[in-house]
Amino acid sequence: MADDLKSPLLGSFGSSNGHPPPAQVGVEHGHIISRGVSPRGQNDSPQGFHNQADLTGAEYSSGDGGSPRPEYFGNVGVQTEDLKEVPDLENGECEVKVTTGPASVGPIIESLDYEINENQIYKEHRDRVAGYRWQYVLLKWLFAFIIGLGTALTAFAINLGVENAAGAKFILLFKFMREGRVWLSFVVYTLVNFGLVLTSSLLVAYVAPAAAGSGIPEVKSYLNGNDIPEILSLRTLGTKIVGSVGSVGGGLAVGKEGPLVHTGAGIAALLGQGGSTKWGMTWGWLRLFKNDRDRRDLVTCGAAAGVAAAFRAPIGGVLFAMEEAASWLSSHLLWRVFFTTAVVSVTIKAAMGWCSKPGACGLFGAGGFILFSEPTARHGYTFFELLPTAVIGVTGGLLGALFNTLNCKVTKWRRNTLAPRGKRYQVAEAAVVSLLTSIVGFSFALLGYCKACPDPETHPNVTCPRRSGHFGNFVNFNCASQTGEYNPLATLFLSTNDDAIRNLFSTNTPLEYPPRSLLLFFVAFYCLAIITYGVAVPSGLFVPAILSGATYGRLMGVMLTRHFGPEMVDEGRYALIGAASFLGGSMRMTVSLCVILLELTDQLSLLPLVMFVLLISKSVGDKFTKGIYDAHILLKKVPFLEEKPEHYMRNITAYQAASKKLVTLSRVEKVRRIMQVLSSCHHNSFPVIDRAEGAEEHFSGLILRHTLLVLLTGKQDFQRSPKIRRLDTVMGTIHGGRVGAGAGGPTHDTYNDFAKPGSGKMLRVQDVALTEDEMEHYIDLAPFLNPAPFVVQEHMSLTKVYNLFRQLGRRHLAVIPAPQQIVGIITRKDLLPERLEALFPEAVHHHHLQ
Repeated sequence: MADDLKSPLLGSFGSSNGHPPPAQVGVEHGHIISRGVSPRGQNDSPQGFHNQADLTGAEYSSGDGGSPRPEYFGNVGVQTEDLKEVPDLENGECEVKVTTGPASVGPIIESLDYEINENQIYKEHRDRVAGYRWQYVLLKWLFAFIIGLGTALTAFAINLGVENAAGAKFILLFKFMREGRVWLSFVVYTLVNFGLVLTSSLLVAYVAPAAAGSGIPEVKSYLNGNDIPEILSLRTLGTKIVGSVGSVGGGLAVGKEGPLVHTGAGIAALLGQGGSTKWGMTWGWLRLFKNDRDRRDLVTCGAAAGVAAAFRAPIGGVLFAMEEAASWLSSHLLWRVFFTTAVVSVTIKAAMGWCSKPGACGLFGAGGFILFSEPTARHGYTFFELLPTAVIGVTGGLLGALFNTLNCKVTKWRRNTLAPRGKRYQVAEAAVVSLLTSIVGFSFALLGYCKACPDPETHPNVTCPRRSGHFGNFVNFNCASQTGEYNPLATLFLSTNDDAIRNLFSTNTPLEYPPRSLLLFFVAFYCLAIITYGVAVPSGLFVPAILSGATYGRLMGVMLTRHFGPEMVDEGRYALIGAASFLGGSMRMTVSLCVILLELTDQLSLLPLVMFVLLISKSVGDKFTKGIYDAHILLKKVPFLEEKPEHYMRNITAYQAASKKLVTLSRVEKVRRIMQVLSSCHHNSFPVIDRAEGAEEHFSGLILRHTLLVLLTGKQDFQRSPKIRRLDTVMGTIHGGRVGAGAGGPTHDTYNDFAKPGSGKMLRVQDVALTEDEMEHYIDLAPFLNPAPFVVQEHMSLTKVYNLFRQLGRRHLAVIPAPQQIVGIITRKDLLPERLEALFPEAVHHHHLQ
């Protein structure tokens, strides 16, 4: 079901009597709808202000309802045979632009609708279900618990797979190297990586293209109000889990932390929609949450749970949801998010206990989760450390901005040149990147020189070289001595990315890494990360950013150690500061990253330095580019609403920005007319006009496309005559001889029949089978429409309109003419519960009975 991101509604005003009605409403892809015909005319302001072509230079193609599975990099468009041409729609014409060529690259995107449709069937359902309120609250907390538990166990399973796959690979590699079979070790290392990455890429390309990348831009877009198809489906979730093991275990310059955010969101979404409709995995008792508002809250909990599981940072997960993921967060939701991350923390702790005995979980050990806590001989910081911290902050901001710029250029090339050639080229690209990564890593480690191990008397806690089958520092690779030497480059290249970060964060190991080794590793890994992020595999960016920053941070520490001595400098501390600087320069997060890093390292005394470097790196990076996730959202052509509107929007009114070429439906509408509108117009919502005889035409409300399709499919509310249903004195009232909005009689369709489908097939107009006799029936739309949608006055500035969309999560706004009668004013005091309880005791009593 496609809605807002389509070509504009093109047509003319009109009514059955040949005169323009005084109150017309229509929906345009910019989400703003216009009511009223201004005497200034229809062509005095720019049309399509929110047209995606105006914002990004490309229009979205659209399909009806259950469109084919979208390809993130491919040709997406409407099939012309799906459209029925209707030359005249009585109230205006609707022409749909159809694009099927390369210009239509991008997914079909709908907007989410967070508004509760308080129509008659909703109120009947609420009154009919006993204990509705308490059941609703209890299920919210139960879902939060299940999301935390499921995300934690999934993260444990992913770590288990990555550690065993990577561990087996490195055991074979070092075994053959000790035997002197260099070429065999290289072939085994490369082929294992190639096989894991190829499996991941094939799954992404042919099963679930939405599983590519980290998933954080998609989750962030969803929580901003954009429903990108397939990103939260069961197929995408499974591909993300299995593919993460392949891409991370295959040695690519990626991490599993970003995909875990997507995984947590996917688990939450599937739970909220009652399972997967396509695979027949649905549960009726979960249908209470089949609406965008509740799913948004669940996905917020899932995203926070993903961060908490990835870094074992529950507070960091909460702050990530607040700062980066969610566009809307209430105090009640914050409590559930906090509870979810607490469940994650406890579950992961218990799961790691299952593997406490050697061999209990194969090659899985403490290295499976990022645990960077290192004992240090120095606590706190000195004033002179602020200067190198500032230098690292500026460096991180510049390198992060450069990373974003180069990665976006590679992504644009990938989208415009590689993707149109087909899925095989996407898989081939992933295979080439895997081979390149393996060759670079093995070659640098093989050509790297070996160093003598630290003196055991001065470093009694150091094990050098590293024992076979264990993670840690001091890897012996291609060294003359098997006992007294280690290879610094092999320590970084021939380890999992998590282990490499732990090696750089290690303390009490001064001058372990020569400057040349750190510089070579940084240049190689930095370049590999640029070309890898965006390949058709699940790929997170947290770990590559941490590893890149930790490398040049450690380099700064080595330089200071050589100048001031190891007694004054802790190299691992500067690795942590460097990691924070690159994260701030690339991702532009501050508070959540600060807490995540401190929870990772258990170095609370470094809080001022981490805060200082994050502020500097973010400020420097903001001067050049957007954050990496925001940049990829823009590349995906998602209509993301930033937190603040542009300043020039104060010079534009709602009337100027609104669409004024409209198509409407009558309150009692013929089935044939509804089919004509749905077949030729691909918009999500249609305004309903009450054209009662002897009364002034007026705007009754909005009715969703999905609601119309349910009515047409079920046929339970068809009637042979255009008779208005009997009045309901509770739902509606009589005003001046006409029926007020919300009036209606008993219906045959129930509230659950209109629940929004999940990730399965959506209803399409092509699926509606009607006989010629049924086409002549009528439907009274009053019980099913939204009788009180949000409206704005035509002279309101677009800045205020933007804030309403952003803060209230609107999908449509009706623009009403300025001359309006006032019926009252509501102040803050009118909303106080004690006053309302005194004025409306029956409503309060009715609420307590639920």
